[in-house]
Amino acid sequence: MSKPFRSSVSLYRHSPQHHGGRFRNPKPRAPQSLSKALRIIWNALFNKPAGTTPAVPLPVQALSRAQLAAAPDRSLFRLGHSTVLLKLRGGYWLTDPVFGERASPFRWVGPKRFHQPPIALEELPSIRGVIVSHDHYDHLDRTTIQRLADTTGIFLTPLGVGDRLLDWGVDPAKVHQLDWWESIEVDGLSMTATPAQHFSGRGLFDGNRTLWASWVIVDDALRMFFSGDTGYFDGFKIIGERLGPFDLTLMETGAYDAQWPHVHMQPEHMVQAHLDLRGRWLLPIHNGTFDLAFHPWQEPFERVTALAAQHGIALATPRMGERLDLASPHTGERWWRQAAKLADDRWKDPLLAKQESARR
Repeated sequence: MSKPFRSSVSLYRHSPQHHGGRFRNPKPRAPQSLSKALRIIWNALFNKPAGTTPAVPLPVQALSRAQLAAAPDRSLFRLGHSTVLLKLRGGYWLTDPVFGERASPFRWVGPKRFHQPPIALEELPSIRGVIVSHDHYDHLDRTTIQRLADTTGIFLTPLGVGDRLLDWGVDPAKVHQLDWWESIEVDGLSMTATPAQHFSGRGLFDGNRTLWASWVIVDDALRMFFSGDTGYFDGFKIIGERLGPFDLTLMETGAYDAQWPHVHMQPEHMVQAHLDLRGRWLLPIHNGTFDLAFHPWQEPFERVTALAAQHGIALATPRMGERLDLASPHTGERWWRQAAKLADDRWKDPLLAKQESARR
């Protein structure tokens, strides 16, 4: 059994983000009343509107280890939610790896996957590095990390998140914790932890004991931005000025709501963030895998598609498991519309509709 998590406060005192034993955003969010928080939880558990989960299986392109080995460098594969597999300089990198069935501290309750990962965890090749944005359950899965621990070369985390990995048995020599604007070079790749506006915690009493971050990944002339989770803030413009422009931005587009704009962006804010970053291609992530909000599951895709067209932004929407060439991205199909149409057709069939109602 692992030891209870205890942050190494003495290691973080140098951080401008650390104060009074906790990390904080440059602009604190307005305090939320207990009654409002309980109301959100109640609605999430018992008053979810229809359509937040797909009614039919989503299209997933299966991957094999052989296919990954044959893929050229600068390949990207979406595996689900914010989990992305990158092949760079012959090595494989994972962002926010979550292969578990639920984004939850419990195996029997909590947001359940819409689809299985395109490749099983045990089928993955050895991973050169894992990049973690923060410690929420839909971004940091303990079982996944423990199963990757022996076959992964390096784990890059914001301050404090690495302590969780140490508690879970990861070799300390593999764990590197970075503050905002700190960088590390691995195999000629540059990784920089950059600011984000969010929060952290995995229990009732550890709120903001660890830092959250976005990440900039540079491979020679290729520059990528990985947002992690964040609300919209002026930090995007600063990141764009200091480290941009970016060939590709991987931006959270999902699990948003008017009740929590400080920590998750509406699609309109996300598009503005992409523009602030001076991004070229936009890849929306943090969608299509878990039911984490009150909007229809396909809404993030539709809203960002319309906004990208309005602003003349090159938008990439690969299916889960589909390869994206980082040197020359492609738009991809509007695959979520196919799933929505299949669902509509199913509900038009009285027998299928009755079976679906009984299943739910």
